[in-house]
Amino acid sequence: MLMNIDTMRSILEERLIELLAIRLDCHKMPTKSLVMVKRLANQKDLHSQSTKQQVASRWLTAAKWLAIFILLCLWSSFVLASETSDPFGTDAMLPLKPALRLDDTVGDPCEAQSLDHALNLLEVVNLALCNNPQTRVVWATSRVQAAQVGVSKAGYLPSVSLSASDNRISGTTYGVNTPGVNQRSIGVTLSYLLYDFGLRSANLENARQLLAAASATQDSTVQTIFLAAVQAFYQSQATLAALDAAIESERAAKESFAAAEARYNAGTATPADKLQAQTAYSQATLNRITADGNLKNAQGALANMLGLDANRHVLLTTANTTAMPNDFEGDINALIEEARRRRPDLQASAAQVKAAQASADAARAAGRPSISLTASADRYNTSGINSHGSLVGINLSVPIFSGYATTYRVRAAEAQMDVRNGQLEQLRLQVALDVWTAYQNLTTATQSLRSSADLLSSAEQSGRVALGRYKAGVGSILDVLNAQSALASARQQRIQSTFNWNVSRATLAQAMGSLDAGLLQTLSDVSSQKPVTGDQQPGENPPQTNQP
Repeated sequence: MLMNIDTMRSILEERLIELLAIRLDCHKMPTKSLVMVKRLANQKDLHSQSTKQQVASRWLTAAKWLAIFILLCLWSSFVLASETSDPFGTDAMLPLKPALRLDDTVGDPCEAQSLDHALNLLEVVNLALCNNPQTRVVWATSRVQAAQVGVSKAGYLPSVSLSASDNRISGTTYGVNTPGVNQRSIGVTLSYLLYDFGLRSANLENARQLLAAASATQDSTVQTIFLAAVQAFYQSQATLAALDAAIESERAAKESFAAAEARYNAGTATPADKLQAQTAYSQATLNRITADGNLKNAQGALANMLGLDANRHVLLTTANTTAMPNDFEGDINALIEEARRRRPDLQASAAQVKAAQASADAARAAGRPSISLTASADRYNTSGINSHGSLVGINLSVPIFSGYATTYRVRAAEAQMDVRNGQLEQLRLQVALDVWTAYQNLTTATQSLRSSADLLSSAEQSGRVALGRYKAGVGSILDVLNAQSALASARQQRIQSTFNWNVSRATLAQAMGSLDAGLLQTLSDVSSQKPVTGDQQPGENPPQTNQP
């Protein structure tokens, strides 16, 4: 079957469109182009019925398309390389990747992570910051806004484009085919915006403020996860201590039951004494079972906070409960003012206000004239006749009427600015409330921790005396059970007071925007901590009474 020149050209053009559609795969393009050239060369019918001049012309056409493919491939590689570069240095505007950085930290703190040992508080917080999905979300959001700054800066640079075409025009006149005409052209166009009455600068300012808001939001999210990790750590410690206390209460109830049963067998106690002691023992057993379930739930919540599955068991070191806290004192007015200077969420809200102001300025500038410089150079070839031209000029664009769209865009931007100002003022008031609440909670927790120590000490002495009197036959079983109940309550209050004190310190720091690694080093004495597992059974380990 005879294949004419137009058919070959159509094949080549379709192939070119297909290659462009897949974004110019440079690994496959030369091979595909050579296949097309080979297919043209192997057309036997075409060679047998064509002159040598026509064959040479076809080979020249195929070689021309191959050269175009190679140039397009090189251009695509250049574009892809420029897409992955950072000519405006936006990466330097990004905040640090969320992680816990101490003074002696070298490299990425998230690289050296291990769960094969008991984790202290510093390691728990670092794992949470590195692995929690929320930190990855805010880190990616900051990178998005940094890239938007680069997009806005691109408006200050000229744009250059290259265009090329190769066409063949053929037709008929009164039923007679006219000779085909080849048309080729290549051109370069440059456009540069000279002045736009502040539209570019407003867009750039908007992008910068949104980046500042994203960075501050990342800091706020980091502090939120920071506090949640501290709470999860101490909650696990508290539930473990509660389990130890429940085990000790169960042991004491069992001892009281044995004493009541011995006196009942000896005939010196009533059946009511034995039944009351047995009831107290059964209740203590139920309390121990409940405490064990609470511990497992707390451990699952901790694993989830670290970005792990809830069934992943995490070993923890014991918390620091050896130092009695001093009375907390501070000027609440000074604390509130410091919080308003340091709180990252307040800084993010202030940046949002500035971004809204810039957006309103951009909406106003969009309705004003713009001046740009344009230049172009073109070269044409029509049936062997060459021509060329060039153009340099200044363009003035004046928007006259757009259906009042600009007016309403400005009104919407101004209303959005009022929304941001209202949110900022609301957050300022919330910061004061957060600091006030955290301050009072810490003051209360400090006093409660001191009182709980005295309460626990007296309850332990009362329990020992009551049980000794009962064994000696001079006390009643009610005295023993009441003393043991008071002791169990004192242990729980001591545990809860310790938990509240540690968490309240971190909460006040977070309310003031100053939650960092320095506070963690005061919350836990890492050098003296020992691992705890929470796997003990009743009677296997001594209780943790958390003595000051």
